[in-house]
Amino acid sequence: MTDRALSDTDRTLAFAIPQRSARGRVVRLGPALDTVLAAHAYPPAIEALLAEALTLAALIGSTLKDASGQLTMQTRTDSGVVQLLVCDYRGGEVRGYVQHDADKLAEAPERPTLFALFGAGYLAITFDLETTGERYQGIVPLDGETLTEAAQNYFVQSEQIPTLIRVGIARLGDGTTIAGGLFLQHLPEGENGRERLHTRLDHPEWEHVAALGTTMGGEELTDPTLPLETLVWRLFNEEEVRVHQVLPIAHGCRCTPEHILNVIGKFPLEERQAMAGDDGVIRVDCAFCASVFPVPVEAVVSADD
Repeated sequence: MTDRALSDTDRTLAFAIPQRSARGRVVRLGPALDTVLAAHAYPPAIEALLAEALTLAALIGSTLKDASGQLTMQTRTDSGVVQLLVCDYRGGEVRGYVQHDADKLAEAPERPTLFALFGAGYLAITFDLETTGERYQGIVPLDGETLTEAAQNYFVQSEQIPTLIRVGIARLGDGTTIAGGLFLQHLPEGENGRERLHTRLDHPEWEHVAALGTTMGGEELTDPTLPLETLVWRLFNEEEVRVHQVLPIAHGCRCTPEHILNVIGKFPLEERQAMAGDDGVIRVDCAFCASVFPVPVEAVVSADD
Protein backbone atom coordinates (compact mmCIF):
# COMPACT_ATOMS: atom_id res chain seq x y z
CA MET A 1 0.00 0.00 0.00
CA THR A 2 0.98 3.61 -0.39
CA ASP A 3 2.62 5.13 2.68
CA ARG A 4 0.01 5.28 5.43
CA ALA A 5 0.98 8.91 6.04
CA LEU A 6 -0.50 9.68 2.61
CA SER A 7 -3.56 7.53 3.11
CA ASP A 8 -7.00 9.09 3.51
CA THR A 9 -9.06 6.26 4.98
CA ASP A 10 -11.45 5.52 7.83
CA ARG A 11 -13.46 8.70 7.73
CA THR A 12 -16.67 10.06 6.25
CA LEU A 13 -17.28 13.54 4.91
CA ALA A 14 -20.71 15.18 4.74
CA PHE A 15 -21.48 17.95 2.27
CA ALA A 16 -24.36 19.91 0.80
CA ILE A 17 -25.05 21.49 -2.59
CA PRO A 18 -27.59 24.20 -1.64
CA GLN A 19 -28.31 25.46 -5.15
CA ARG A 20 -29.20 21.95 -6.26
CA SER A 21 -31.19 21.04 -3.10
CA ALA A 22 -28.90 18.05 -2.55
CA ARG A 23 -26.78 16.58 0.19
CA GLY A 24 -24.19 13.84 0.24
CA ARG A 25 -21.66 11.69 2.02
CA VAL A 26 -18.40 10.15 0.93
CA VAL A 27 -16.61 7.49 2.95
CA ARG A 28 -13.45 5.46 2.59
CA LEU A 29 -12.65 2.49 4.80
CA GLY A 30 -9.18 1.02 5.30
CA PRO A 31 -7.76 -0.40 8.56
CA ALA A 32 -11.21 -0.45 10.17
CA LEU A 33 -12.46 -2.64 7.33
CA ASP A 34 -9.42 -4.90 7.43
CA THR A 35 -9.92 -5.46 11.17
CA VAL A 36 -13.43 -6.79 10.54
CA LEU A 37 -12.44 -8.97 7.59
CA ALA A 38 -9.31 -10.38 9.26
CA ALA A 39 -11.36 -11.82 12.10
CA HIS A 40 -13.22 -14.24 9.83
CA ALA A 41 -11.09 -15.37 6.85
CA TYR A 42 -14.12 -15.39 4.54
CA PRO A 43 -13.92 -16.61 0.93
CA PRO A 44 -13.40 -13.73 -1.57
CA ALA A 45 -17.06 -13.45 -2.61
CA ILE A 46 -18.29 -13.26 1.00
CA GLU A 47 -15.50 -10.90 1.98
CA ALA A 48 -16.43 -8.53 -0.86
CA LEU A 49 -20.10 -8.67 0.16
CA LEU A 50 -19.33 -7.76 3.77
CA ALA A 51 -16.99 -4.95 2.66
CA GLU A 52 -19.82 -3.53 0.57
CA ALA A 53 -22.30 -3.84 3.45
CA LEU A 54 -19.95 -2.12 5.92
CA THR A 55 -19.41 0.74 3.48
CA LEU A 56 -23.17 1.17 3.12
CA ALA A 57 -23.57 1.09 6.90
CA ALA A 58 -20.99 3.86 7.30
CA LEU A 59 -22.56 5.96 4.55
CA ILE A 60 -26.15 5.65 5.76
CA GLY A 61 -25.39 5.49 9.48
CA SER A 62 -23.43 8.73 9.39
CA THR A 63 -26.62 10.54 8.31
CA LEU A 64 -28.16 9.94 11.76
CA LYS A 65 -28.76 13.23 13.55
CA ASP A 66 -28.81 11.34 16.85
CA ALA A 67 -25.10 10.83 17.59
CA SER A 68 -25.94 7.97 19.96
CA GLY A 69 -28.32 6.32 17.50
CA GLN A 70 -27.66 3.11 15.62
CA LEU A 71 -28.22 1.91 12.09
CA THR A 72 -28.53 -1.84 11.50
CA MET A 73 -28.60 -3.60 8.14
CA GLN A 74 -29.73 -7.21 8.00
CA THR A 75 -30.62 -9.57 5.19
CA ARG A 76 -33.32 -12.22 5.34
CA THR A 77 -33.29 -15.27 3.12
CA ASP A 78 -34.42 -18.88 3.31
CA SER A 79 -32.46 -20.71 0.65
CA GLY A 80 -29.49 -18.63 -0.49
CA VAL A 81 -25.75 -19.09 -0.11
CA VAL A 82 -25.83 -16.32 2.49
CA GLN A 83 -27.96 -17.33 5.44
CA LEU A 84 -27.50 -14.13 7.42
CA LEU A 85 -25.68 -10.83 6.97
CA VAL A 86 -25.69 -8.27 9.78
CA CYS A 87 -23.75 -5.04 10.13
CA ASP A 88 -24.31 -1.87 12.09
CA TYR A 89 -23.05 1.64 12.69
CA ARG A 90 -23.08 3.49 15.99
CA GLY A 91 -21.13 6.57 16.98
CA GLY A 92 -18.64 6.25 14.14
CA GLU A 93 -18.01 2.53 14.76
CA VAL A 94 -18.86 -0.29 12.36
CA ARG A 95 -19.02 -4.04 12.77
CA GLY A 96 -20.51 -6.94 10.84
CA TYR A 97 -20.47 -10.64 10.00
CA VAL A 98 -21.88 -13.14 7.52
CA GLN A 99 -23.19 -16.68 7.95
CA HIS A 100 -23.01 -18.64 4.71
CA ASP A 101 -23.30 -22.16 3.33
CA ALA A 102 -19.83 -23.18 2.14
CA ASP A 103 -21.16 -26.05 0.01
CA LYS A 104 -23.62 -23.82 -1.85
CA LEU A 105 -20.93 -21.19 -2.32
CA ALA A 106 -18.65 -23.79 -3.91
CA GLU A 107 -21.35 -24.43 -6.53
CA ALA A 108 -21.85 -20.72 -7.28
CA PRO A 109 -19.94 -18.75 -9.95
CA GLU A 110 -16.63 -17.15 -8.98
CA ARG A 111 -18.37 -13.78 -8.96
CA PRO A 112 -21.91 -14.65 -7.89
CA THR A 113 -24.79 -12.31 -8.56
CA LEU A 114 -26.93 -10.93 -5.76
CA PHE A 115 -29.61 -13.51 -6.58
CA ALA A 116 -27.04 -16.32 -6.53
CA LEU A 117 -25.98 -15.25 -3.03
CA PHE A 118 -29.41 -14.59 -1.53
CA GLY A 119 -32.11 -16.08 -3.73
CA ALA A 120 -35.45 -14.42 -2.96
CA GLY A 121 -34.19 -12.41 -0.01
CA TYR A 122 -34.95 -9.14 1.73
CA LEU A 123 -32.93 -6.26 3.14
CA ALA A 124 -34.04 -4.66 6.40
CA ILE A 125 -32.64 -1.27 7.41
CA THR A 126 -33.37 -0.17 10.97
CA PHE A 127 -32.75 3.19 12.62
CA ASP A 128 -32.71 3.22 16.44
CA LEU A 129 -32.75 6.70 17.97
CA GLU A 130 -31.50 6.41 21.52
CA THR A 131 -32.38 9.93 22.68
CA THR A 132 -36.07 9.53 21.79
CA GLY A 133 -36.42 5.75 21.97
CA GLU A 134 -37.91 5.70 18.46
CA ARG A 135 -37.26 2.95 15.94
CA TYR A 136 -37.81 3.04 12.20
CA GLN A 137 -37.48 0.07 9.89
CA GLY A 138 -37.88 -0.45 6.17
CA ILE A 139 -37.77 -3.77 4.31
CA VAL A 140 -37.17 -4.09 0.58
CA PRO A 141 -36.54 -7.06 -1.73
CA LEU A 142 -32.93 -7.83 -2.58
CA ASP A 143 -33.44 -6.79 -6.19
CA GLY A 144 -30.78 -5.54 -8.57
CA GLU A 145 -27.24 -6.58 -9.32
CA THR A 146 -25.67 -5.54 -6.02
CA LEU A 147 -26.43 -4.92 -2.36
CA THR A 148 -25.84 -1.24 -3.10
CA GLU A 149 -28.74 -1.21 -5.56
CA ALA A 150 -30.99 -2.84 -2.97
CA ALA A 151 -30.04 -0.17 -0.40
CA GLN A 152 -30.69 2.56 -2.95
CA ASN A 153 -34.13 1.07 -3.62
CA TYR A 154 -34.88 1.33 0.11
CA PHE A 155 -34.75 5.13 -0.04
CA VAL A 156 -36.64 5.34 -3.31
CA GLN A 157 -39.41 2.95 -2.22
CA SER A 158 -39.64 3.33 1.55
CA GLU A 159 -38.79 7.01 1.97
CA GLN A 160 -39.65 8.23 -1.54
CA ILE A 161 -36.49 10.32 -1.67
CA PRO A 162 -34.44 10.36 -4.90
CA THR A 163 -31.12 8.75 -3.93
CA LEU A 164 -27.93 7.62 -5.61
CA ILE A 165 -25.37 5.32 -3.98
CA ARG A 166 -22.04 4.20 -5.43
CA VAL A 167 -19.61 1.77 -3.79
CA GLY A 168 -16.19 0.58 -4.88
CA ILE A 169 -13.96 -2.12 -3.37
CA ALA A 170 -10.28 -2.78 -4.14
CA ARG A 171 -7.90 -5.48 -2.97
CA LEU A 172 -4.42 -3.99 -2.84
CA GLY A 173 -1.16 -5.76 -3.59
CA ASP A 174 -0.22 -6.16 0.06
CA GLY A 175 -3.48 -7.97 0.79
CA THR A 176 -5.30 -5.05 2.41
CA THR A 177 -8.77 -3.99 1.31
CA ILE A 178 -9.99 -0.46 0.63
CA ALA A 179 -13.68 0.37 0.19
CA GLY A 180 -15.23 3.70 -0.68
CA GLY A 181 -18.73 5.00 -1.16
CA LEU A 182 -20.74 7.98 -2.36
CA PHE A 183 -24.25 8.77 -1.08
CA LEU A 184 -26.34 11.51 -2.73
CA GLN A 185 -29.89 12.59 -1.90
CA HIS A 186 -32.37 15.21 -3.00
CA LEU A 187 -33.34 17.30 0.04
CA PRO A 188 -36.96 16.91 1.21
CA GLU A 189 -38.90 20.07 0.40
CA GLY A 190 -42.20 19.81 2.21
CA GLU A 191 -40.71 20.80 5.55
CA ASN A 192 -40.04 24.29 4.17
CA GLY A 193 -43.56 24.78 2.87
CA ARG A 194 -42.65 23.62 -0.60
CA GLU A 195 -44.19 20.79 -2.55
CA ARG A 196 -43.37 17.28 -1.32
CA LEU A 197 -40.93 15.44 -3.54
CA HIS A 198 -43.17 12.47 -4.22
CA THR A 199 -45.95 14.71 -5.60
CA ARG A 200 -43.69 15.98 -8.40
CA LEU A 201 -43.10 14.21 -11.66
CA ASP A 202 -39.72 15.74 -12.44
CA HIS A 203 -36.67 16.77 -10.45
CA PRO A 204 -34.40 18.74 -12.81
CA GLU A 205 -32.03 19.81 -10.03
CA TRP A 206 -31.68 16.25 -8.81
CA GLU A 207 -31.24 14.86 -12.31
CA HIS A 208 -28.19 17.09 -12.74
CA VAL A 209 -26.66 15.98 -9.42
CA ALA A 210 -27.39 12.30 -10.12
CA ALA A 211 -25.86 12.53 -13.59
CA LEU A 212 -22.64 13.82 -12.09
CA GLY A 213 -22.74 11.20 -9.33
CA THR A 214 -22.93 8.32 -11.81
CA THR A 215 -19.56 9.37 -13.23
CA MET A 216 -17.85 8.50 -9.95
CA GLY A 217 -15.75 5.39 -10.50
CA GLY A 218 -14.57 2.74 -8.08
CA GLU A 219 -10.94 3.65 -8.74
CA GLU A 220 -11.45 7.14 -7.30
CA LEU A 221 -13.52 5.94 -4.36
CA THR A 222 -10.83 3.44 -3.36
CA ASP A 223 -7.73 5.55 -4.01
CA PRO A 224 -6.28 6.15 -0.51
CA THR A 225 -4.00 8.92 -1.82
CA LEU A 226 -6.98 10.98 -3.01
CA PRO A 227 -8.41 13.11 -0.17
CA LEU A 228 -12.17 12.93 0.16
CA GLU A 229 -12.40 16.71 -0.16
CA THR A 230 -10.61 16.54 -3.52
CA LEU A 231 -12.90 13.76 -4.67
CA VAL A 232 -16.01 15.86 -3.93
CA TRP A 233 -14.49 18.95 -5.53
CA ARG A 234 -13.67 17.04 -8.71
CA LEU A 235 -17.21 15.76 -8.94
CA PHE A 236 -18.98 19.06 -8.30
CA ASN A 237 -16.35 21.62 -9.30
CA GLU A 238 -18.94 23.87 -10.97
CA GLU A 239 -21.24 23.91 -7.92
CA GLU A 240 -21.10 25.59 -4.53
CA VAL A 241 -20.27 22.71 -2.19
CA ARG A 242 -20.35 23.14 1.58
CA VAL A 243 -18.54 20.58 3.71
CA HIS A 244 -20.20 20.57 7.10
CA GLN A 245 -19.08 17.43 8.91
CA VAL A 246 -16.08 15.09 9.01
CA LEU A 247 -16.31 11.98 11.16
CA PRO A 248 -13.69 9.29 11.84
CA ILE A 249 -14.70 5.67 11.30
CA ALA A 250 -13.41 2.79 13.41
CA HIS A 251 -14.09 -0.86 13.99
CA GLY A 252 -16.12 -1.25 17.16
CA CYS A 253 -17.52 -4.34 18.81
CA ARG A 254 -19.41 -4.16 22.08
CA CYS A 255 -18.42 -7.60 23.35
CA THR A 256 -16.39 -6.42 26.33
CA PRO A 257 -15.93 -8.80 29.28
CA GLU A 258 -17.95 -6.39 31.43
CA HIS A 259 -20.85 -6.40 28.97
CA ILE A 260 -20.85 -10.21 28.73
CA LEU A 261 -20.81 -10.59 32.52
CA ASN A 262 -23.74 -8.20 32.74
CA VAL A 263 -25.75 -10.16 30.14
CA ILE A 264 -25.05 -13.56 31.70
CA GLY A 265 -25.87 -12.15 35.13
CA LYS A 266 -29.46 -11.58 34.00
CA PHE A 267 -30.05 -15.34 33.81
CA PRO A 268 -31.03 -17.37 36.91
CA LEU A 269 -28.24 -19.39 38.54
CA GLU A 270 -29.72 -22.70 37.32
CA GLU A 271 -29.67 -21.54 33.71
CA ARG A 272 -26.12 -20.24 34.00
CA GLN A 273 -25.00 -23.60 35.37
CA ALA A 274 -26.69 -25.33 32.42
CA MET A 275 -24.78 -23.08 30.00
CA ALA A 276 -21.42 -24.09 31.45
CA GLY A 277 -19.29 -26.99 30.32
CA ASP A 278 -17.96 -29.75 32.53
CA ASP A 279 -15.23 -27.40 33.69
CA GLY A 280 -17.77 -24.88 35.01
CA VAL A 281 -16.96 -22.31 32.32
CA ILE A 282 -19.47 -20.60 30.04
CA ARG A 283 -17.94 -19.89 26.64
CA VAL A 284 -19.54 -16.97 24.84
CA ASP A 285 -18.89 -16.60 21.11
CA CYS A 286 -19.12 -13.16 19.51
CA ALA A 287 -20.14 -13.57 15.88
CA PHE A 288 -19.06 -10.02 15.06
CA CYS A 289 -15.40 -10.24 16.07
CA ALA A 290 -15.04 -14.05 16.17
CA SER A 291 -13.81 -13.94 19.76
CA VAL A 292 -14.55 -16.47 22.50
CA PHE A 293 -14.96 -15.25 26.07
CA PRO A 294 -14.57 -17.89 28.83
CA VAL A 295 -16.66 -16.96 31.86
CA PRO A 296 -16.47 -19.12 35.02
CA VAL A 297 -19.92 -19.53 36.53
CA GLU A 298 -18.67 -18.46 39.95
CA ALA A 299 -17.42 -15.17 38.46
CA VAL A 300 -20.97 -14.11 37.57
CA VAL A 301 -22.90 -12.18 40.16
CA SER A 302 -26.55 -11.19 39.77
CA ALA A 303 -29.16 -9.56 41.98
CA ASP A 304 -30.98 -12.89 42.33
CA ASP A 305 -28.01 -14.83 43.75
